[in-house]
Amino acid sequence: MMNAAVSLPALSLAALLLAAPAHAFSELQEAQVETPAEGEPETDAPAMELPQPEIPSLEVPLPDPIRPATPGQSAPEATPRVLYDVMLLPEPVRRMRELIMAACKAGDVEALRALLSTGANATQLSLSAVEGDPIAHLKSLSGDDEGHEILAILYEVLAAGFVHLDVGTDDEIYAWPYFMAIPIDDLTPPQRVELFKLVTAGDYEEMKAYGTYIFFRVGISPDGEWEFFVGGE
Repeated sequence: MMNAAVSLPALSLAALLLAAPAHAFSELQEAQVETPAEGEPETDAPAMELPQPEIPSLEVPLPDPIRPATPGQSAPEATPRVLYDVMLLPEPVRRMRELIMAACKAGDVEALRALLSTGANATQLSLSAVEGDPIAHLKSLSGDDEGHEILAILYEVLAAGFVHLDVGTDDEIYAWPYFMAIPIDDLTPPQRVELFKLVTAGDYEEMKAYGTYIFFRVGISPDGEWEFFVGGE
């Protein structure tokens, strides 16, 4: 009787174990997480990626490129370069200069007529409108009846150094003498000597009062048109 009482619970336990699903124990083993020993690196668990700190750029930004002023756009004023080499002139400008100077050397004021522009773009011979014949006007500017003095002035003006003004614009011009583009007080001693080939010391003092050259000057456009021959303020 005692053996029967003992075997019954054992039998019941065995029956329970046999009745449990076959994979339950293996699933339990897989669910266990093995803790690595101290000091031993973890090889099975994926490494945690930490956010990298942003490293500031040490590159120094470059300045904006310097761009040339476009035509019609204002730019800082600068004293123009004084030029003497006539080979720097465009061929049409050089040709017109030579023709004007040849007429002056010939002492024939009438020879200038064919060189003057007419119509809407007529050569400017005065700061105000010229009434009547342009050659008669030129003679009226001369101290003699034949116009020889004004021819001598015109020749000497074109023999001086020149400047290239308003480059790249509709008003681009080659102009004589260069004094017209430089403040009169900024002339160097050699430049003042050149100026006195055209004017007297008294004229120079008067110009200093105005702050600018006010004697005769000549302008020829890049395409060889005689633009002006004027004197005064």
